[in-house]
Amino acid sequence: MSFTLAQLKTAIQDYTDNSETSFVAHLPDFIKSSEERIFKNVDLEVFKKNVTSALTTSDKFLTLPSDYLASFSLQITTSGSETFLLQKDINFLQEAYDASSASATPRYYAQFDTNNFIVAPTPNSSYALELHYYYRPDSLTAGADSGTTWLSTNAPFALLFGSLVDAYIFMKGEPDLIQQYEKRFMDQLTRLKDYGEARENTDAYSEGLPKTQRT
Repeated sequence: MSFTLAQLKTAIQDYTDNSETSFVAHLPDFIKSSEERIFKNVDLEVFKKNVTSALTTSDKFLTLPSDYLASFSLQITTSGSETFLLQKDINFLQEAYDASSASATPRYYAQFDTNNFIVAPTPNSSYALELHYYYRPDSLTAGADSGTTWLSTNAPFALLFGSLVDAYIFMKGEPDLIQQYEKRFMDQLTRLKDYGEARENTDAYSEGLPKTQRT
């Protein structure tokens, strides 16, 4: 089963039996909140991306992609070989490599602000680079009612129950019902984490078939 945006909005209204105007207007917010919880709690390969770019000589800043959430690695090419930069705290970089430091091949990087990395030492050449990072996919709500996303296709009930938690909070619903939907959401999240952090990163040839507990 999968949801289009229209189908998910209808399901939320069916579960809550609510078609009040202000409630319907907030349906996209409930869905986006559910997506955000999933993005921040589950490490899925489908949410990883590689981009290539280049450093600018004498410029220690590197602009982040607009959909950036967190980095996995940053590497530069030096003399035909790839070198991974070490991620450090920004205070370390600014103290160890102040304005008087000579430019050289970068060894470290840190997130300077919401839009930029800073590298150190300041690059002495326009080194080619590759950033492997966790990105924020477009929300299901950003498309048409007939649209789908990876989550709405592969984790539809995680999206649904996460949305219902926020929907019932908005409605000031019964705490026990909110807790029930929260539990259903967490169950779906656990299954998604199992897929993302175990099955998605192993194969039967190297690891053997997954084993299940027998009771």
